[in-house]
Amino acid sequence: MAALEAKESEHAQAGGGRRHRGRSFLAAVLIVIGCVLAPLAVVASWSADQVGNTDRYVATIGPLASDPDVQEAVADRATDALMSRIDLATLLSDAPAADRPRLEKALGRLGDSLEGAVRSFVHDKARAVAGSDAFETIWKQANRQIHSSLDKALTGSGGGSVKLEGDTVTLDLAPLVDRVKQRLVDEGMTVAGRIPEVHTEFTLVRSQDIGKVKTYVRLLQLAGNWLPVIALVLVAAGVLLSVRKRRTLVTAALAVAVATGLLGIGLRVFRVLYLDRLPANVSQDAAAAVYDTMTHFLFTTVRMVVALGVVVALAAWLTGGGRRAGLVRGLWTSGIGAVRGTADRAGMRLGPVGPFVRRYRTWITWVLVAAALLTYLLWSYPTGWVVVGLALCLLFLLAVTEFLAGEQQHEPQHEPQQLG
Repeated sequence: MAALEAKESEHAQAGGGRRHRGRSFLAAVLIVIGCVLAPLAVVASWSADQVGNTDRYVATIGPLASDPDVQEAVADRATDALMSRIDLATLLSDAPAADRPRLEKALGRLGDSLEGAVRSFVHDKARAVAGSDAFETIWKQANRQIHSSLDKALTGSGGGSVKLEGDTVTLDLAPLVDRVKQRLVDEGMTVAGRIPEVHTEFTLVRSQDIGKVKTYVRLLQLAGNWLPVIALVLVAAGVLLSVRKRRTLVTAALAVAVATGLLGIGLRVFRVLYLDRLPANVSQDAAAAVYDTMTHFLFTTVRMVVALGVVVALAAWLTGGGRRAGLVRGLWTSGIGAVRGTADRAGMRLGPVGPFVRRYRTWITWVLVAAALLTYLLWSYPTGWVVVGLALCLLFLLAVTEFLAGEQQHEPQHEPQQLG
């Protein structure tokens, strides 16, 4: 009988071991898939936000109008376009008699060569227009109006002021050139007024792999905000299926942080390769400014996910039963206890607050955690610093809760009555 029971126990243990190994394997697969999808989810969120949200796109691209490198590159493009249409031979002869002395004086200050003087004069006016508030307004209005065209450009078809031709996405600078022409006319170069409408392009993006990028952006745009949810659900399912849930949560959170961090490193490496492969006629400084501005939100999200993964891993580890985690919690509790003892000796009394907090401490803790999580979810565009700030605020409130829950009420001491 004892042998039969021992054999049944062995079979039960073997069956339980197989089930545990099966659950662990499935949990690992789900977590790995979730970690692979995590960086793609970050890119999908960026794609849906920048391409699908006009206000967000304009807020992102708008500051480029104030970037000196972009202004210089725009002025260079406008200068080249106008110089190719100005007839230097008839420039001074066609100028009105009233404007000729002023124009000759302006050109004479810029050098001996007529072509060099005219180019410097035109570039000076183009740079002034590119650095004016009017250009910033034109830039923002144009980008708002052409946002739908940019959407088409990134998803496979051009149109409007943004065009996709071959491996290049360009922005038409015709409105800026018109303002430069008007400034030239105002300065006495009336021949510029006879120049027809000039369309010249400013390169926003140039890459030999633009065709592949179109496909990827379209797929990620379709995924939109669903991909982050899917990645989160897969990681959560893997943690719930695992045998050692807390340890698995720590590992999964760190794995998501590392995978997303690799995306950030990849974007930095791609930036160097992208700028290195630009043709000579494209300003590298301006292209770098455009790249950095367009990917700013993407890098912000990467840092946020990395910070969130580290915070979750630390929280899961600190609440576990490990020896080192217990040591940290002991230091935390003893520190709060020391502060509480100092307050007691100073005569600080909280009345009924202490007993109330002690009684509902668990509920209060969960309410604080839920409030921090809700704040994070309702934050429009959380950053890594937002995650760190929320974690520190939660730690402070938990410390206050611990301080109040440990408050000891001291009853007044009465002298014993002596029997006569």
